[in-house]
Amino acid sequence: MELHVINETSRLREVVLGLPQSNGPVPTLSETFDSKSYESVLHGVYPSDKDIVAEMGAFEAVLRKYGVTVYRPNLVEGCNQVFARDVGFVIEDKIIVSNIIPDRQEEIDAYGDIYRQIHYKYIYNLPETVHVEGGDVVLWNDIIFLGQYDFRDYPSVKTARTNRLALDYLKMIFPQKTIIPLNLRKSDTDPYEGILHLDCTFMPVGRNRAIIYKPGFINPRDADHLVEMFGPENVFELTREEMYWMNSNVFSISEDVVVTEEHFTRLNDHLRNVWGMTVETVPYREISKMGGLLRCSTLPLRRD
Repeated sequence: MELHVINETSRLREVVLGLPQSNGPVPTLSETFDSKSYESVLHGVYPSDKDIVAEMGAFEAVLRKYGVTVYRPNLVEGCNQVFARDVGFVIEDKIIVSNIIPDRQEEIDAYGDIYRQIHYKYIYNLPETVHVEGGDVVLWNDIIFLGQYDFRDYPSVKTARTNRLALDYLKMIFPQKTIIPLNLRKSDTDPYEGILHLDCTFMPVGRNRAIIYKPGFINPRDADHLVEMFGPENVFELTREEMYWMNSNVFSISEDVVVTEEHFTRLNDHLRNVWGMTVETVPYREISKMGGLLRCSTLPLRRD
């Protein structure tokens, strides 16, 4: 298998899509890994397998409509395997296997058949002390934007998924890349206040345009720098409510085609009528109650 991914928007050819069935019982509050799941369990609205299967089926249909080759991990009974982006990510011709939280190790094991199709020299297993998940890695050609939480209380914050050592490790693997670390606001229990991954507050789309929720960054200058890089006219700023529903967590099939959630009214209108993009909408609101959306469900392997 040939790997190639350098940005978020080039024409997609091959992708891994997570699995929707056999997610196991609804977690308890103490078993949740993110604030949105915590809220869903607290209020008794955690999604059913039936709804998850229907929503992921709609997403898969759109991918196949555009001729994308879709791979799936092996099924692990009673295991939530929806969010493939947490398990690994591709940069250039290398796939980095994430050090996800220990309770989810069997998710990585389910990708064995896919990894066996990739030459071993292009597979990177991270040292135990290096923590990074694919949702915190956003690619923009020669630049890697890296969401992180670089503070002393990192070990005690469940939603802190990427540490400072990840920055150093990625610099070692990709010395030619410019890596920009961005510290994210965190909350284990309030999805209006915490950002799980970078792609829940920032995402490039189209041709050098971006979606952003500025208050998601601990340092306001980081958000201002992103707006400056893309240009204010090329940035769509999200409201707090839109961030809560993860409007930035869209998934691009190409520079002209983006998959979004059907309820993203203001964003979808802007993408279509201001930026002239083709917007494929799917129902994904139930899955969003588990702390992720469209980009979180994918692991792109090859783009043009």
